[in-house]
Amino acid sequence: MSVETQKETLGFQTEVKQLLHLMIHSLYSNKEIFLRELISNASDAVDKLRFEALSKPELLEGGAELKIRVSYDKDAKTVTLEDNGIGMSREDVITHLGTIAKSGTADFMKNLSGDQKKDSHLIGQFGVGFYSAFIVADQVEVFTRRAGLSASEGVHWSSKGEGEFEVATIEKADRGTRIVLHLKSAEDEFADGFRLRNIIKKYSDHIALPIQLPKEQAPVEGDAEPVEEWETVNRASALWTRPRTEVKDEEYQEFYKHIAHDFENPLSWSHNKVEGKLEYSSLLYVPARAPFDLYQREAPRGLKLYVQRVFVMDQAESFLPLYLRFIKGVVDSNDLSLNVSREILQKDPIIDSMKSALTKRVLDMLEKLAKNQPEEYKGFWKNFGQVLKEGPAEDFANKEKIAGLLRFASTSDDGGEQSVSLTDYLSRAKEGQDKIYFLTGESYAQVKNSPHLEVFRKKGIEVLLLTDRIDEWLMSYLSDFDGKGFVDVARGDLDLGKLDSEEDKKAQEEVAKDKEGLIERLKTALGEAVSEVRVSHRLTDSPAILAIGEQDLGLQMRQILEASGQKVPDSKPIFEFNPSHPLIGKLDNEQNEDRFGDLSHILFDQAALAAGDSLKDPAAYVRRLNKLLVELSV
Repeated sequence: MSVETQKETLGFQTEVKQLLHLMIHSLYSNKEIFLRELISNASDAVDKLRFEALSKPELLEGGAELKIRVSYDKDAKTVTLEDNGIGMSREDVITHLGTIAKSGTADFMKNLSGDQKKDSHLIGQFGVGFYSAFIVADQVEVFTRRAGLSASEGVHWSSKGEGEFEVATIEKADRGTRIVLHLKSAEDEFADGFRLRNIIKKYSDHIALPIQLPKEQAPVEGDAEPVEEWETVNRASALWTRPRTEVKDEEYQEFYKHIAHDFENPLSWSHNKVEGKLEYSSLLYVPARAPFDLYQREAPRGLKLYVQRVFVMDQAESFLPLYLRFIKGVVDSNDLSLNVSREILQKDPIIDSMKSALTKRVLDMLEKLAKNQPEEYKGFWKNFGQVLKEGPAEDFANKEKIAGLLRFASTSDDGGEQSVSLTDYLSRAKEGQDKIYFLTGESYAQVKNSPHLEVFRKKGIEVLLLTDRIDEWLMSYLSDFDGKGFVDVARGDLDLGKLDSEEDKKAQEEVAKDKEGLIERLKTALGEAVSEVRVSHRLTDSPAILAIGEQDLGLQMRQILEASGQKVPDSKPIFEFNPSHPLIGKLDNEQNEDRFGDLSHILFDQAALAAGDSLKDPAAYVRRLNKLLVELSV
């Protein structure tokens, strides 16, 4: 072995220590995945070299045949994996193998639950597959040199996975990385050619470069030294370039795990080849669970981009809109140049055309999942529904298609589960109903019991109940679906159209005329607190409610703006009262104007509380209520 210089012992970052412990204990039941993870990393290293060598061919150093080799030594109980990819410098080694220099590390650690099965999925999403080596090895050594550096700038990294690692400078003749796993005493089953071959065929057949194992040697006569021969054990062709009929489901699933660093099978996938004016292949996947950084809109995202089977970049975000950032996959274009950059991608008209087609393909895939596998779609909606709700604002062209994929809770279901599609809703609509009615609020309990729903319950009209923080914002971008307009039942002057009979409408007009005196008294008593006072057609049981003006912000939007520090425009609610309620009858007969004012404000504050709002002056409400209680007890 080469002489080691500049040797130092360093401690792992705290998060790495936790990950090592978790990796060893959480994934123990599926030990063989260590090889898949290391091969996946080696494949990425070769991809990166191939790409960098386009502009710097000298990086290939005469060794243009790119490959991964896996060998073993039964006597020494070692497994060795070697690639001739990009390799690492000393600084790379300390950064990549000693720390997790990745945004969202804190979020990742916060999401660890202690449930080994759940946590193992998170590990995969975080892309720390190298540490899986410690599942089977009690010591791991890495010998590496970055392409372009001199032979004297090789690096040796070594660790027993117990909190620290050693790093030293060595001579290394060839670029690339060699990883030596010193197997634990109980794991020597992996120092076996048949076992390694099976694992590679099972997990890494799709890797698009040769993975080689030593050929089984026949005995050599005399003193002749055996010649080391290697054989390729995987298919070594890019999976997305093969005809769909030749690819098994298991191969699609393993390829997903390779590109997504996930341990779980995807929910669905779509493999497509486009020929004609544009030529490209795509393989898109819908994951089964959400990554921990899904709601960080600035987190890295996107598809792996290849140009004519040559890897160009990870996380090319220009091919799908932001609301589909959870989609994983590969796109391989014949029409882009190999030196394409992120900046060029953003301006290229070819990309716009591909983005439009790929977006439609994803939405079609989700439509198919919803139709053919409703239970799986429920799981998808639970994980990704809130992100999909960003779609109508971002993607006007596909607004109707996205709306068809949305799911809501409604008054037809007591459980509060978001399972009602807009198509379901319209299939149950009343005869003559030409609107889709909805109500937004902070929680399911609050909206389900809202006084705004009273007339709808009486007439048996279904209302969608929207409680996600994003919902009011979403509905500001959805004007209609299948030709039916959306109506917020808490906004403006409720008009049920044909669902109200002519007799109903006439009776409402007469009541409003009859209560003109009470309306004026309430306007005077409530003053600046309201924009308008009117008789309500929404109420059957409650005395009063607050309605929102047609152009005013609702409570959800006001809270979002306030939380982000933005100025919220002033607006005043509309006070509506139920003329047939006994409290309103008492109020109408009240001769003492001071007492009338107190009662009016109590009703106003109660209506605000029922709407989920906070009181502007809680002390005044308590004072008025106590005063009323004292009077009643006298």
